[in-house]
Amino acid sequence: MSIGDISLLLGSKDPPPVREYNAAGRSPFLLLCDHYGALIPEALGDLGLGERELTRHIAWDIGIAGVAERLSELLDAHLIAQRYSRLVIDCNRPPHVASSIPPISEATTIPGNEGLSSEAAGLRRREIFDPYHRRIGAVIDRRLHEARPTVLVALHSFTPVYAGIARPWHIGTLYHRDTRLPELMLKLLRAEGDLVVGDNEPYAVSDETDYTIPVHGEARGLINAGIEIRQDLIEDQAGQRQWAERLARILGEIEPMLRAGI
Repeated sequence: MSIGDISLLLGSKDPPPVREYNAAGRSPFLLLCDHYGALIPEALGDLGLGERELTRHIAWDIGIAGVAERLSELLDAHLIAQRYSRLVIDCNRPPHVASSIPPISEATTIPGNEGLSSEAAGLRRREIFDPYHRRIGAVIDRRLHEARPTVLVALHSFTPVYAGIARPWHIGTLYHRDTRLPELMLKLLRAEGDLVVGDNEPYAVSDETDYTIPVHGEARGLINAGIEIRQDLIEDQAGQRQWAERLARILGEIEPMLRAGI
């Protein structure tokens, strides 16, 4: 029996997948964090990996949890985050794509994901992916029912070097069909004067590589954007606070610009 072939995934000692922060926040910004945590269900052991691999970027978005929580406080915004490692299941990938439960991440083989049965993969979706996205959907439904303005912001971090190539951007704004919020963010971030700002860099949003923005933002007609911050800038608490404060100031400037349209 392989690591993944089990009848139950989350046990009594495993935390629920959804982490919420400041749920009563009154801001129009709804913050989402797909790669907040690096937990692995007890039933899956260590997925066949050493501790060093399980703390690398392949397992989660380093530093973004601290930024997200502080930003939630500063904006008085509801944050919905996902506690489990993207190596168990990536909550920002459509479940049908290979990178949803990657057998290889970057150059690292994930033994616990090799030869996974469809039943085991489905279990990971039902117990981690689905509850997270159901909760996001329910919160958006409630906000829309209450006629509350809602702007979706997905928070991520990226590695300073990828495949041997240094990435110059300090921060990037990500988008697909809706450019309203990204255009405002690009303008204000570039006006800071000390930042290299990526326009759909280091990643661009698409229906095949992303789930959260296409499903919860675009399909709902919500103003939306993704934010990527370089990990070396937020690897400690001081950096996380500084970036949360900068983003809170910028999003605070943007909020009145958006209100006419939301």
